[in-house]
Amino acid sequence: MRELEYATRKLGNTNLHLTEIGVGAWAIGGTGTTFSWGPQDDRESIAAIHRALEVGINWIDTAAVYGLGTAKRWWARRLKDGGRT
Repeated sequence: MRELEYATRKLGNTNLHLTEIGVGAWAIGGTGTTFSWGPQDDRESIAAIHRALEVGINWIDTAAVYGLGTAKRWWARRLKDGGRT
C-alpha cells in the first residue's frame, strides 16, 4: 500500500522516469571493511529497502565499493523477488 506519491523526472533522453527522491545505500554496506559506514543491522537494512519499494522510490544510489558489494547484493535480492524477502 502506497501512502506517498513522489514526483518523477525524465532521465535525459531515455523513457525512464525516476523519483525525485532516491535511496543512498552506503550504510547498507555492512561493517568490517575500509569502505564501511559503520555498524549496521541487516534487519533494519532490509526494512529500509522494503519501505523504499513500498512507497514507490525507484532509484538507488549504490556501488560495488559499499561494503565491498554487500549493498548491491541486498538490493539485487529484494528487486529480484519483487521486494518480498
